[in-house]
Amino acid sequence: MAKPIVVVVTGVSTGIGRATAQRFAAYGAKVYGTVRASALASPIPGVTLLDMDVRDADSVRRAIQVVMEREQRIDVLVNNAGVSLVGAVEETAIAEAQSLLDVNVLGLLRTTQAVLPHMRDQGSGKIINVSSVLGFLPAPYMGLYAASKHAVEGLSESLDHEVRQFGVRVVLVEPAYTKTSFDANAPKVATRISAYDSERDAASAAVANHVNSAPAPDSVASTILAAALEPWTMRRTPKGQASLLSKLRRFLPARPVDTAIRKGLNLHA
Repeated sequence: MAKPIVVVVTGVSTGIGRATAQRFAAYGAKVYGTVRASALASPIPGVTLLDMDVRDADSVRRAIQVVMEREQRIDVLVNNAGVSLVGAVEETAIAEAQSLLDVNVLGLLRTTQAVLPHMRDQGSGKIINVSSVLGFLPAPYMGLYAASKHAVEGLSESLDHEVRQFGVRVVLVEPAYTKTSFDANAPKVATRISAYDSERDAASAAVANHVNSAPAPDSVASTILAAALEPWTMRRTPKGQASLLSKLRRFLPARPVDTAIRKGLNLHA
């Protein structure tokens, strides 16, 4: 009888990460979910919670070592942990930008670098990086978040070319709006410039409306599970808005895409 696959999912406290861990557990995988403080996190049936802070390389190494000591392998890594930030690019302090990039880009890098030696040794593995439609589309008033996801996209494609020789593949999953506290409660920049108030407020209200009518995170979790189990493709977008936006970006001229983005955020053309 085949042993269950061993899966590590980062950032499982809420939202997409939690739904993903639940979905893998229901499939029968051996699932380890990372949180910053497991003592404060709500338990997830069938999931072993690990303390891990993606901002801390030692914390990451310790958590991955725990999994290896218990299971002797890691078949799937889901890099889901991330943070967001709302504000104009001009308003964003360098420290705020550094903090966001430290989690969304360098955190992903730390976890990937901790897992890759084991995947290379076993000659197989999948690394699934949770990106966003903002990894290929602009995001007015979420410029640093969009920049981080564009970075994740480039890093992931480059990495896939490097590691496929070892039997390891990298997949991008690109959700659109999802009904989670991550989207609904995105932090805002500390310093505001009044010249941006009108457009920023309009865009924030539009995002809130999109989130309220968005699908639950389970739709993204299903896409991540498929990315792990099905034959490799570089990009996967959940059904619905994300899939539509991907097609629009690929096939429509730049001007109508630009107009559609601004209209969707209540911004003047």
